[in-house]
Amino acid sequence: MFVFHEAYAAALPAGRRFPGGKHRAVKDALAAVVPAARFVEPGPAGRELLLAVHGAAYVEAVLAARVPAPLERRIGFAVTPAVAMRARLAVGGTLEAVALARATGFAANLAGGAHHAMPDWGAGFCVLNDLAVAAAAEVRAGRRVLVVDMDVHQGDGTAMCLAGVEGAFTFSIHGERNFPVRKAVSDLDVGLPDGCGDDAYMEALAAGLAAAFARARPDLVLVQAGVDVHEGDALGRLALSDAGLRERSRLVREACLAAGVPVAATLGGGYGPEPGVLARRHALALAGLAGLPSPSLQDDEKALPRAGLGA
Repeated sequence: MFVFHEAYAAALPAGRRFPGGKHRAVKDALAAVVPAARFVEPGPAGRELLLAVHGAAYVEAVLAARVPAPLERRIGFAVTPAVAMRARLAVGGTLEAVALARATGFAANLAGGAHHAMPDWGAGFCVLNDLAVAAAAEVRAGRRVLVVDMDVHQGDGTAMCLAGVEGAFTFSIHGERNFPVRKAVSDLDVGLPDGCGDDAYMEALAAGLAAAFARARPDLVLVQAGVDVHEGDALGRLALSDAGLRERSRLVREACLAAGVPVAATLGGGYGPEPGVLARRHALALAGLAGLPSPSLQDDEKALPRAGLGA
């Protein structure tokens, strides 16, 4: 099952690097590849849930759409009322994906993965940290959570938000020389060199997953499934192919199946000028995590919808 809200495509300023047009395109791409896919609409996360990982002053500033200009510069765009609601809906979407995953085994939020949002500020296109909010909620319910962050950028905000939270384990596999320059300390970090391709990546991921599962002993896995590790990504600097994206999803899925734990995935990063191309990469990654058919993106390019893919 997949979680989507039309407000995920909230209007953002022109000239941004954040590809705001891709979210609807991901939904369309998944519907084309998986005609039986079901989509659920989330509600916005409330104040109390956000306060579990974010400071009160920052939460109030976001809810009122009055984030100070210096913090907006860290985020990369202005936090308008529409953007603030989008951030709350993205957190609500990840919470919904977690609930659905516990009921069905797998669900994915077609937004979220806002892993750069810190306790007291946002950064790197991330306003509120949905991964941390969802993990903290699960821990309060008595469940252990493993966050597997596969975005090319380290999950620094998630590591900071969940530092010291017993029952939450953060594992980030990322480009060592990519953003952020100053890395946080996750429970397990695997930094990869620029240009890392499929074989080296899968070797590192397999070893990291084995260590993370052994140490975390999770009841649920939260995945940040960013596709900016792809060789064609504008900001990635790694070199995974389409086949590599499929294999990455397969490794995570099989590790979760072997441990008998449900998986809740979030969209994560993916950057470039054409939302349709990014959408197909995201659809490939999420379909693989769900155990659904994920044919070659190139082979299926003509079959996938072209309408509504503009930025």
